[in-house]
Amino acid sequence: MQAISYYLALPFIYLVSLLPFPLLYAFSDGLFFLIYRVMGYRREVVLNNLKNSFPEKTDAEIKKIAQQYYSYLCDLFLETFKTLTISEKSMLRHCRLEPKSRELLDKLAQQNQSVILVMGHHGNWEWGGNTFSLECSQQLYVIYHPLSNPHFNRLIINMRTRFGTKLIPMNDTFREMVKNKNILNATAFIADQTPHPESAYWTQFLNQDTPVFRGTEKISGKLGLPVVYIHISRKKRGFYEMTAEMLIENPKETTDGEITEAFSRKLEEKIKAEPETWLWSHRRWKHKRPQLA
Repeated sequence: MQAISYYLALPFIYLVSLLPFPLLYAFSDGLFFLIYRVMGYRREVVLNNLKNSFPEKTDAEIKKIAQQYYSYLCDLFLETFKTLTISEKSMLRHCRLEPKSRELLDKLAQQNQSVILVMGHHGNWEWGGNTFSLECSQQLYVIYHPLSNPHFNRLIINMRTRFGTKLIPMNDTFREMVKNKNILNATAFIADQTPHPESAYWTQFLNQDTPVFRGTEKISGKLGLPVVYIHISRKKRGFYEMTAEMLIENPKETTDGEITEAFSRKLEEKIKAEPETWLWSHRRWKHKRPQLA
């Protein structure tokens, strides 16, 4: 069944990827009507997440952000497929690297300094990876969770590696990073997923008790790699700007939780400034903080 569903979907996926951008976004508008107006996909999850994150906002303001989010989610979904066939020139026109950020990344490359990149599911992270690989000297490795369907997993791998990015399965992260330590590289962690509550670092994030992965902090400390925060801001529909900011320069000099807190505070700041482009339909707060014995 997995193979059948894949081969039925594949022509449609490639057809979408070949659409000119005006038609792509016209299709996205229709998809928005279906998902938001008709199906109400995870609407309760999105509204609850927004209300708990922004208790100061009115119901009308929450509803507006929710509508903007669903519209953006549809754009993101189709833009991801666009990666299959988009040209390098078009990719760099639609997702640019901010000049000062280029200076920071170039400086680190000139020092032969590999880095850890940390970011959230905020903006078009798929296009951000493409732009980084096209524009930066560091070999980009992205930590990913393999899909259960091997056919779609292979498609995602092909899509994400088109412009030179390499992927590391989540369970192999530390071993692969040690193997790559003599190569100038940047390893990207999308660190706002939901970890197991028992092993997580807990903090207040968007007004809620929130578990955060410790992986970025642990690995950067062990390997002594600076941590750079990556943000991808949507400037207008279909156009993004990627910025890079040094978050922690000397991870071995930090205290427990300092890196994780720095990431959480920076992501929180960016979400508040551009709330509609974060992944609100994810069940981010499904776990409760474990009680101390």
